Amino acid sequence: MKNLHLFLSLLILNCLLLVVPACGQQKQPPRLIVRADDMGFSHAANDAIMQTVKEGVATSIEVLVPSPWFPEAVKILKDNPSIDVGVHLTLTSEWDNMKFRPVSGPSSITDEGGYFYPIIHPNKNRPGQALMEHGWKLEDIEREFRAQIELALKKIPHISHITAHMGCYDMTPEVQAMTKKLAREYGIDIDPADYKAHKVRYAGPKETAEEKVQSFIKMLESLEAGETYFFVDHPGLNTPELKAIHHAGYDNVAVDRQGVTDCWTDQRVKETIRRLGIQLISYPDLVKK
Repeated sequence: MKNLHLFLSLLILNCLLLVVPACGQQKQPPRLIVRADDMGFSHAANDAIMQTVKEGVATSIEVLVPSPWFPEAVKILKDNPSIDVGVHLTLTSEWDNMKFRPVSGPSSITDEGGYFYPIIHPNKNRPGQALMEHGWKLEDIEREFRAQIELALKKIPHISHITAHMGCYDMTPEVQAMTKKLAREYGIDIDPADYKAHKVRYAGPKETAEEKVQSFIKMLESLEAGETYFFVDHPGLNTPELKAIHHAGYDNVAVDRQGVTDCWTDQRVKETIRRLGIQLISYPDLVKK
């Protein structure tokens, strides 16, 4: 009988030793950055982005320093220092009716009017409009990136990171390495790739606001426990201002970006995040992991 009790005791202890580590290894819920790009490019974008942060699910804001509504963005962000902000470095001015000029002045990265070129890489449908088709110099790009970063840090001291508008700093390995160097130099080097964060997109059609909602929810339902993700889009408002902003191949800017705002503030989206236990985070939270 004593041997039986001893055997059962050892069996129970062994089971407990197997179960406890398994409990300790339980995966954390998915973590998601919802990134709102292009603050400063219009008044409508500024309003919409703040709406998606305060009433919706956006967690990080990217600001375009050379853009016309950057001064308003500065005022808004100074009044909201708890909101995560990144410098959205740009070398392009893609819109037909509105153009950006470099903070550092005309150089090899500007057209004859002193504006950024519309696109980075050559496109057969837009001949001569790509920065890489012209005699750009690495030192001019570095000078412009420094100017954008320094002005952003001067006006918005709580900047935490940098990102690229239209993939500008991935144009060549040399530009990419230089940008990484600047991020480290200025203490704003938080790159999701360094923390194994996965970029996710709408998991389905996204032409209308309702399609965006359904495809965003489908994306949320695909996130895996213990993993980190980031999602990028551009909130806006369907206003006369935004209706006047467009470029070749993208003429429904106002309606499309209003759809992003509607999606990110939709109660169904917020309820899905709560139901799935998804943790909404910002760029600095990547470092805290």
